[in-house]
Amino acid sequence: MMAVTRADDSTLGRWWWTVDRLTLGALFLLVAIGFVLMLAASPSVAERIGAASRHAFIGKQVFFLAVACALMVGVSLLSPRQVRILALLGCAGALLLTAATLVIGPEVKGARRWLPLPGFQLQPSEFLKPCLAVTCAWLIALGRRPGSRFPGALAACGLFAVAAALLKLQPDVGMLMVIAAVLASQLFVNGLNMFAVVAMGGAGVALFGAAYALLPHVQSRVHRFLDPNAGDNYQVEVAMEAFGNGGLLGRGPGEGRIKTVLPDAHADFVFAVAGEEFGFILCLILIGIFAFVVVRGLVKLLPETDRFTLIAATGLLTQFGLQAFVNMASSLHLIPTKGMTLPFISYGGSSVLAIALGMGFLLALTRRRTGPTGRSESDA
Repeated sequence: MMAVTRADDSTLGRWWWTVDRLTLGALFLLVAIGFVLMLAASPSVAERIGAASRHAFIGKQVFFLAVACALMVGVSLLSPRQVRILALLGCAGALLLTAATLVIGPEVKGARRWLPLPGFQLQPSEFLKPCLAVTCAWLIALGRRPGSRFPGALAACGLFAVAAALLKLQPDVGMLMVIAAVLASQLFVNGLNMFAVVAMGGAGVALFGAAYALLPHVQSRVHRFLDPNAGDNYQVEVAMEAFGNGGLLGRGPGEGRIKTVLPDAHADFVFAVAGEEFGFILCLILIGIFAFVVVRGLVKLLPETDRFTLIAATGLLTQFGLQAFVNMASSLHLIPTKGMTLPFISYGGSSVLAIALGMGFLLALTRRRTGPTGRSESDA
């Protein structure tokens, strides 16, 4: 096997010496941990729902993880210009498919978020998240070019409004909150005065208040969070029991019992399975890996001079970190429950592939690109 040297001028050689290998390694480590936890959690779930095989979920997830790794590496080879084009096309396609779910998508638990495909349920809104973040960053950056009269920030807010309307109709309030937080972080990095920051905070509170007032399922989740006796808190109570059973070092691989009675043990509550079988130590490691990816990404952006790269990467990191926080905090009953996957850990094809796409965008944008003068070539 030939080693990749600095003298290697091939596409792969240039990629290897310019990509952030520490972030790439951390993401691959999450994929490996996700595979292990899927082996631990999914067979019991498959048995409980009467699947054809105990390994029905494992086989699908291994395929999705393999495709996700290839997608992440492939996208990270792109130039910033190619990232913008792919994100723009992806955003347009995801918006159209998200709208299609309202017409032809099956209703599941009162929501229409999926499109049925052979052997696979596609959730287009998952792909909307990374593509929308990059597209909004491009619009905002266009508006800040010298001499430009293009209302970039206003255009980004208009695109967000379209996406928000579709998510409200599904409904998917959690996803809506995530993309709103991503856009807010991007506008903040772009430069906002304190009045605008306060106004954005007030708009966020108003949005949550409207969701609480108008959507019964949001009211139910808030009431159950504040008062355990207000409704069915079965999954949260079982998850908390799992963390208690695991203690510091866990009961051991395959020795967990909660996964046999926890409906979403392989998906939204896989963090609880990690806590029971591998203990507080693995939970802490997982939190550390997610924090490392986000913090390292933000640190690498400190010297960045290209506005598009700065805004897009900030949005992608906000999305990645916020999704991980919401999942883990829900499992620990720190916030109201929200059906949101743990990146690269939870079962779900659309989620895994969309996260890989977003992290591929991030790796592509943060690659070292300097010409002979030392100036950034991020617009190449």
